Parts: sequence; structure tokens; C-alpha cells
Amino acid sequence: MESQNRELIEKELEELRGRVVQLEREMATVTPEHWQASGFYATYYATTGFVLGGIAAVASLLFNVIGSLLVNKHPLQIIQVYLTFPLGEKAMTPEFSTGIGLAIGCCLYIGTGMVLGIIFQMAMARFIPNSNLLTRLAFASVLGLLVWAINFYGILSWLQPALFGGNWIVDPSILPPWVAAMTHLIFAWTMALIYPWGAYVPYRPQTELQ
Repeated sequence: MESQNRELIEKELEELRGRVVQLEREMATVTPEHWQASGFYATYYATTGFVLGGIAAVASLLFNVIGSLLVNKHPLQIIQVYLTFPLGEKAMTPEFSTGIGLAIGCCLYIGTGMVLGIIFQMAMARFIPNSNLLTRLAFASVLGLLVWAINFYGILSWLQPALFGGNWIVDPSILPPWVAAMTHLIFAWTMALIYPWGAYVPYRPQTELQ
């Protein structure tokens, strides 16, 4: 009786081994399917734009710091002007030219750049995904000036006086229009330059490349 059970078990094991071998052979002939984004990968470009926007914001801030020093202005005057939107005239006082307030302002400035970076990265990925640097620079320049015009003269020119009783951001005696425009252009050009860092490249296993 025991010998019969043993024979049945061994026979079943042999059948299972044969089935395993068969399945392994079938699996070897199947090409694995790798996930790829279908259509425009908006989530990816929004994420990379958020990160790259922070880098571009730092570049535009450095441009303002160096430019301000060259004309004997406070190196972070752009941050003081930027902070007049939430703080009003208080941000332009000498007492606010140093300290934690400006540090927070720098963080908010970079944070705003990160949000704008989403717009730039997604726009370039949508309309000029495989373009050369000159094309990206031209496209980013137009977009940067458009963002500047809308933000400053389409929104802030009436919103800041309505909320805070002053118009410091678009006052040419405080922030010349060409400085504001160049700040946006430096940001835009940096985004155009580093756009490839955030371009989506589908992953391909090494076996497929050989």
C-alpha cells in the first residue's frame, strides 16, 4: 500500500516538474510589456517643472542681486518689492531690509518660481517637445514676457491698490519695467536651457538595447 502511494506521489511530482519546464519555456518566448505613458504625460511634466522652476527662480534672483549691487541698490530689493503684495508699504522700510523677513521672502520668491516652472515646462513639452535650444529660448522669451505683462499689468496693477492701498510693484520709480521684464526673461531662459533635464524618456531595459 505504501509503495503504491509512493509511486503515485513520484508520478505526480514528475508531472509537476514537466509542467514547470513547459511553463518556463513558454515564459521565455513571451516579450514583457513595459508601461509607457499614453498621450501627453502631464503629471510628469508638472512635477519636473515644479523642480526646475525652483532652479530658474534662483537664477533670476541671482541676476537681481548682482544687478542691484552694480547700481548701489540693496541686493534683495526685488524681494522687498515682491513682499509689498502681502505686506504693503511696510516691506519697503529700512527696518525690513534685513532679517528673517527677507529670508522668508526669498523662499516665497523661489516657491512662486516653482509654480511658474510648471507652466513653462508643460508648455514646452506640449508645443515644442523636441526643439533645439534657440527655438526653446525664443518660445520661452515670448511666454516669459506674456507672464510678466499679465501678472504685473493685468492683475497686480489693480489688485494691489485694491487690497493694500498702494501700487509699489508696477511703480517704475521703485521697480523699473525693464528690470521686471529681464527678471522674467532670465527665469524663462533658464527654463529653456534646463528643459531637457525634465524631458520624459521611456525606460528601456538593457536587454532591449542590445
